[in-house]
Amino acid sequence: MTEIQEAPIDHVPRERDMKDIAQDLIATALPYWEAEATIVRRFFKKRPAREDHIFWLKAQLWKELHPVDGYFTGLQKELNDLAARFPDIDKTIDRHRYHSLLEQLTQEFNHYVLMADVLEYLLGHPVSAADTFQLSQEKRLGDIRRAFVTSGSPVDKAAVLVTEGGGARMFREGKKLKGGRLERMIASAMEVIYQDEKNHYKEAASQAARVVQSKQDLVRMKEAVRAVSLQRVYMRNEMFKEPLTSEELQSCLHLTPSAAKAVRA
Repeated sequence: MTEIQEAPIDHVPRERDMKDIAQDLIATALPYWEAEATIVRRFFKKRPAREDHIFWLKAQLWKELHPVDGYFTGLQKELNDLAARFPDIDKTIDRHRYHSLLEQLTQEFNHYVLMADVLEYLLGHPVSAADTFQLSQEKRLGDIRRAFVTSGSPVDKAAVLVTEGGGARMFREGKKLKGGRLERMIASAMEVIYQDEKNHYKEAASQAARVVQSKQDLVRMKEAVRAVSLQRVYMRNEMFKEPLTSEELQSCLHLTPSAAKAVRA
């Protein structure tokens, strides 16, 4: 797993400054995360059909198997790479760091297991990776992330990590679901994932703040956070069968029609 490259220690901002920067980054992303929450909340409120549940679950399972481009390269490759580094424990990689990476990967895979169990219940037959698919807005999100991660700028790369998971807002809303067996299964899975991920954005923002060395860096990072976060909203809206209209999205995020059209082009 790729990690953020920190600036030389003599150029790192003071601790108070870094806390302020981290909060600024979170505040920048927050409206987009809450838009994701609104999408999920509205979807579940309308009592979706079985086919609609199957649709979002297949799309979400694809995401669980293909975490953030540039930080993860697919769970199978990450597991293979980590296994290959086993002989290097306490040589080139600290055992505590190795354990942390191993926990991250098993946690990510457990998220796939939980969601796959729900889909399997709906389909009535065993599921596999072949039952997942990548939606068009998810592909565009991947392209945007990849462009930032590979730009050569540590500021751009750090910004992508801040946006990962959308502040766990989807899972925060999903865990509130009530109803029959299906709804209880979804809520139970969402609760586990929410507890695993609810503080990730704080950790990511703190890491990203260490990369910021100037006002220009902060401006650039916030622009990247907005760009990725906006595309996340379009991704989530497609996944949940567009419960928010284009006009509602524009209003929710204070977008001009031209800005909204540009990101969807």
